[in-house]
Amino acid sequence: MAARLESARLIPDAGAFTNYLQYAGLDTTLQAGNYDLSPAMSPLEIAHALQDATPKEVTLSILEGWRLEEIAATLPSSGLEITPQEFIDAAYSIPEDFNFLEHRTGENSLEGFLFPGVYEIPREATASQVINVLLDNFKTHLTPQIQAGFDRQGVSIFTGVTIASIVQREAVVTEEMPLLASVFLNRLAIGMPLEADPTVQYALGYNQTQKTWWTNPLSAQDLKTDSPYNTYMNPGLPPGPIANPGLNALQAVAFPAQTPYYYFRAACDSTGNHVFAKNYQEHLQNACP
Repeated sequence: MAARLESARLIPDAGAFTNYLQYAGLDTTLQAGNYDLSPAMSPLEIAHALQDATPKEVTLSILEGWRLEEIAATLPSSGLEITPQEFIDAAYSIPEDFNFLEHRTGENSLEGFLFPGVYEIPREATASQVINVLLDNFKTHLTPQIQAGFDRQGVSIFTGVTIASIVQREAVVTEEMPLLASVFLNRLAIGMPLEADPTVQYALGYNQTQKTWWTNPLSAQDLKTDSPYNTYMNPGLPPGPIANPGLNALQAVAFPAQTPYYYFRAACDSTGNHVFAKNYQEHLQNACP
């Protein structure tokens, strides 16, 4: 190491530097990794800097239900050397070597397929390399069983992920996901509008006042937002996923509960649970007093 430092003109004498490390007891505590060193640093400063390496890999944590912009926003604090905009731009370039992306087009991003999780990624990875890691993880979790489940529901992978993204954003309690999925699938089967609040939130985008991408609560005017993603104003599904769902949401769509439900609303006990109804009259009766 000392010879490399000398050849890089960071220290004047490799032998003297090695002797100092041994004398100071620093030779046994050198850390492997990346370092930010400068010729302006003294040999003493360099010796101590070598005790605290910059990790070669950084941890990137992506929460279930985050949208593309939320993932991008967390990059600066992760230590990755890419900007949020570089990541977003790369997410609009659809790789050809992932079969499950066959329904994506150039005008769509990879929203929905950037699989949530905790990743260890090389600090110097490019935006495209990071995205490929996330897509590889999605591929791993898109098991033959889940694909067969989508087939049984009569939906493509793209449609299944779109529904799962709505389920992910609606659910507070994971155990309710199969019930929520059943409601949306039941509605789609009879041509009933989904009227899913998360699709409106996605259409609204970033709320400067609330400092969030997910406006809450929604106003009556919000529900009239002119956007193809607004399932109050448009029949069927939005043009694509509205967030990046996790495994539980994907499984909920592949293996939904078999129910007669077409409605749900938040329970009145503040637990995050929902109450479900077969018809609108029951739905009204489930309103909080």
